Amino acid sequence: MACLAALTRWSSVPADALLAAVIFLATLGPGQVLAQDEPGPMLLQVALVTPLAWRRRAPLTAFSAIAAAAAIQWVADVQLPADAALLVALCTVGSRCTWRQTLAAGLTLEAGVLLAAARWAPPGQFPFTAAALTAMAVAALTTGLWMRSRRAYVTSLEHDREQRARLAVAEERARMTRDLHDIVTHNLSVMVALADSAAYVRHRAPDRAAAAVEQIADTGRQALADMRRALGAGEHGQHGESGESGESGEPLHPAPGIAELGPLAERMRAAGLPTRLEVAGDPAAISAAAQLTVYRLAQEALTNTLRHAPGAAAEVRVHLTPRCAAVEVTDDGHAGRAPADAPGRGLSGMRERVAAYDGTLHAGPRRGGGWRVAARLDLGADLAGKGSV
Repeated sequence: MACLAALTRWSSVPADALLAAVIFLATLGPGQVLAQDEPGPMLLQVALVTPLAWRRRAPLTAFSAIAAAAAIQWVADVQLPADAALLVALCTVGSRCTWRQTLAAGLTLEAGVLLAAARWAPPGQFPFTAAALTAMAVAALTTGLWMRSRRAYVTSLEHDREQRARLAVAEERARMTRDLHDIVTHNLSVMVALADSAAYVRHRAPDRAAAAVEQIADTGRQALADMRRALGAGEHGQHGESGESGESGEPLHPAPGIAELGPLAERMRAAGLPTRLEVAGDPAAISAAAQLTVYRLAQEALTNTLRHAPGAAAEVRVHLTPRCAAVEVTDDGHAGRAPADAPGRGLSGMRERVAAYDGTLHAGPRRGGGWRVAARLDLGADLAGKGSV
């Protein structure tokens, strides 16, 4: 980065040297420098203009060198239009130096303006000459300060863009972490329950054990497909639309939604958790992202019931409207549960999903026994986003 900054500073020298050459030639004729027999005016012309070649690399040094040449010019009583180089140098100081340095340069130039007006103004015209020269100095300084503000504004925009990009990456990583947690936790819990069931009945009911083993294989394949889709969504910036392909070339299936709650309930029943599902409302009324959130909430709640309340029965109720989605998962288990503020990705991930929709989440024991998880998603902003497309 330091090498790049140094290269940028050095690359400005040729352009500034060209500007110095233009000012040198433009002010050469009006001052009749070439008509002078003495070399003094030409030397002063060179001394006034040459430092401009380093005006952006060392703005304060360039201004000081030009101001020193102007002081010698005033002492020698030689008028030269090349004094315009002072305005360019002051503009550069205003755009690139600190406020204290800019103020010192401005006061220095104003002192030179007053001295020049006192010596070279026509008789009786000192106030007008001083005012005109001061106005030019103020204009140069104002231009430099505007350039400084503009540069700071552009820099802030670039910083904000980089910050938004970093936040987007962090949010995407958090989303992938939540998805992978839900996928792995749910499917492993189901597979463990099925494996325990198969081991328990392998001698008395070999056919049921074989069915459980087959269900384990299906659950594993489903978990792999879900993980490929989740990782593919992170790479492509979307939730695996149908028709896309992952790194392995296999198509990425659509993200699960309300329609997949039925198969989810069947898997939970196969794993030993009797699950009843009730869906009210039209799933087509809400977006795919909101449907995925509802699915993940139900999946996580059922997985917690399967892990922490063996022998319980669960019920999932989903109510959908165009402006809100409510999901409630209850069970009648009596096993102890982790408190709602316990560390872990389960409840925290559910809160993060609900917070994305400005919703509410309640998780805790039911009166009379069991556990209840209830979430409500506000889909008003999601609906407004659809209408604005």
